[in-house]
Amino acid sequence: MSTTVTADRSVTKNLFAKDTLGNDFKAPDYSIKDVLSAIPKKCYKRSVPTSFFYVFRDIACILTFGFIATNTIPLIGNQYLRGVAWLAYGILQSLPYTGIWVMAHECGHQAFSDYGWLNDTVGWVLHSYLLVPYFSWKYSHGKHHKATGHLTRDMVFVPPTVEQFKERRNVISLSELAADTPISTFKELLIQQLGGWVWYLLTDVTGQPHPQYKTFLSQFKASHFNPKSPIFEKRDYWFVVLSDIGMLTQFYVLYEWYQHFGAFNVLVHWFIPYIFTNHWLVFITFLQHSDVSLPHYEDKEWNFARGAAATIDREFGFVGSFFFHDIIETHVLHHYVSRIPFYNAREGTKAIKEVMGEHYVHSDENMWLTLWKSGRYCQFVEGDGIKMFRNVNGLGVPPTSK
Repeated sequence: MSTTVTADRSVTKNLFAKDTLGNDFKAPDYSIKDVLSAIPKKCYKRSVPTSFFYVFRDIACILTFGFIATNTIPLIGNQYLRGVAWLAYGILQSLPYTGIWVMAHECGHQAFSDYGWLNDTVGWVLHSYLLVPYFSWKYSHGKHHKATGHLTRDMVFVPPTVEQFKERRNVISLSELAADTPISTFKELLIQQLGGWVWYLLTDVTGQPHPQYKTFLSQFKASHFNPKSPIFEKRDYWFVVLSDIGMLTQFYVLYEWYQHFGAFNVLVHWFIPYIFTNHWLVFITFLQHSDVSLPHYEDKEWNFARGAAATIDREFGFVGSFFFHDIIETHVLHHYVSRIPFYNAREGTKAIKEVMGEHYVHSDENMWLTLWKSGRYCQFVEGDGIKMFRNVNGLGVPPTSK
């Protein structure tokens, strides 16, 4: 799934807009060639032993956490405290689970090794364990990388335009809408964080709209599990089927797990970590592409260099660097060159920052605070050429639409 980069399209130079907080935003005018030429050649080197080391390290963490939990939590006398301990264990276990998810993501981008067959084999096994359709998501995710920040071609977390927002709220003008309450925002974020990933796989929610599927049941035709889904090309058909076989294989593994060890064992050692792994994925990706400072582009003003810059690097401390393999801290570079392995991405990021200058977006704000802020501020986009986030909550720059 390495992204093929061609020469940047011609776009308007010196293009400005106001971001959500009223700060001046200038669209990048450098070329993709400028960025790529700054990256040291050694950053592209992929090592099979190094990549496998991180896979086995994640698996070792999973086994170690499981061993400690199994031998300590049952000793807790109070059943309520024991329940809290199992939940805490499930959340902790979701961290290395997310790690192996990220390593499968490396495989999909061909950043794991120089061998396509090895990348796809490892990625298929790791993603299938977490009920992710490897090839299906690889193809849709590849399209996301090729059109990041493009309003009509991007594939995930595509914000509604003001017109689409009004249509969803079933109003003719924004003036008909009252501000969302904090409770409403909290509810929406909770649904997004705990169920958003599965719903995305099932219906392509947050992707491009599919107006041909208007009923509740028909929207499942856009599923990542449907080989004939509009998100795929005809050539992808049998790879989507292979992804579905991976899902069925994992369901069989879970069935055997249940038969031999019982439902509770599956619940605490797989299902709860799986739920929170899904949360981390949405948490990470939503905040990589939804921020008060980030633009989205209409076709006439989009090119690859601008789209790749329409994302943000954040800081998530030890968890981000150790368990999540720097997927949060080096995401901008990842959008410029997705085949660079994560363990070389810090050096690559340092190099491209010199070219990007003010256009390199980084934040060390607490990510939980940012999640809340993005939920409140980032409801829809408006503008000409460059579209920036706006909201009906009276926060930041008011929308020009009425």
